[in-house]
Amino acid sequence: MKHRRSGQLLASLRLAFASAALALPAAAIERSPTGVNVNSQGATTVFITFGGLRNQVPAEAFWCGELVPAAPAIGQACRPGTIFGRLPLRYDLSRSTSPASFTDVMSIPPNVARRAYDAALGGATSTFFYVRRFVSTAGGPDEFVAVTCRLAGGGARTPLALLDVQLRFDGNNPVTQLAAGQAPPRLFADVVYNGSGRLRGRWEVVLPGDDLPTSQDLLPEGSLPVEQRPFQKRYTQVGTFNEQLPPTGKARIPGPDPARLPAGVEGLYQVLLRVEASDDKDGDSDLAAAGAGRGVVHSGGLAGFPLPVLRYYVGSARDLANPDAGGGPAHLLPAGGARVDGSSPVTFSWAAVRQAAFYRFELRDAGQAVLLSALLQPGVESYRTPSWLKEKAPPGRLEWRVTALDVEGSAMNDSGWRGLEWGASRPTAPDEQNR
Repeated sequence: MKHRRSGQLLASLRLAFASAALALPAAAIERSPTGVNVNSQGATTVFITFGGLRNQVPAEAFWCGELVPAAPAIGQACRPGTIFGRLPLRYDLSRSTSPASFTDVMSIPPNVARRAYDAALGGATSTFFYVRRFVSTAGGPDEFVAVTCRLAGGGARTPLALLDVQLRFDGNNPVTQLAAGQAPPRLFADVVYNGSGRLRGRWEVVLPGDDLPTSQDLLPEGSLPVEQRPFQKRYTQVGTFNEQLPPTGKARIPGPDPARLPAGVEGLYQVLLRVEASDDKDGDSDLAAAGAGRGVVHSGGLAGFPLPVLRYYVGSARDLANPDAGGGPAHLLPAGGARVDGSSPVTFSWAAVRQAAFYRFELRDAGQAVLLSALLQPGVESYRTPSWLKEKAPPGRLEWRVTALDVEGSAMNDSGWRGLEWGASRPTAPDEQNR
């Protein structure tokens, strides 16, 4: 009798555990691609689509060498002790495209690839994992979703992605000054990339007075969800390109005919490299497989950062500087001592510093009280003042500067303070007219 009761108790416990297991919610979030070849010796960038979200929002992402069950959460999480790195905030280009879907640009830093490669040399498998955590907004359990990263070379069968882009005029001047009507020098783009395939797009010019591009406007089309791609600003088109990139990792893209670059109006012009998404099967996202719709999203030519711009100035520009790559951010506009009305927003611009991870723009009054401070991403070396500044800033002398910051937020170097006269011109008194 005693043994029978023990057996009944054991059977009841087994049934209870089985019922509890059945009560746990099953994994609902899918992704595409589920696995991808990555560069074992450098950076890799991949577009990923997640679908099937149910009142869930994305949280942090990690790379790791091994997975373990995430219970009581759903899915598989990184095994402690095998984590290679966390997705840096500056590389996070993830976006929610609908309540049930989410897109991510997985930018693997070179140091993560090296750690995975070293682990493989030590006897670990040649795969590692990118794991995104999703948090429920309705009180449900967290869910972990993994994408398999297979160590490979950076050539063919790796997604076509830009790792570095440098725009230059012949002569290597970051800013070129021209007379009205004078054609700029020839220009080109030097690109470093993974994969192989078609890199296609167009050259555009931002004219003086145009709304400046945002960091989203400067992303390649393949870095954005398909729903957001048509909303990138378009500017004056001056040329196109369609280059077949071999799996060699480096290429030079010739610029447009210099005669097509506008130079008829004084002011600052910006040349943009606009990369369109191309068909690249190694980086495609299958929306149906991810539970995020129908069709395939092409993302060939994507990048994990806004592309740089190339500037040229038409007319006379006092104090216009041509700094080298190691210098600080140099003032461009407004010129030193310029009078600014202040009744409408003012655009401040400066020459780029290639090593900068961020810029800090500051504006202060004559008493050195800071009126505003803004943190800006590289690739958009300009700042447009908010409308409320005309109410806050007193008439008289103001000063502005730009500080280049490193990835830790520490100051590298700055432009120094440049002054300007703020507010409407003061009426001339009758006795001053006779002086």
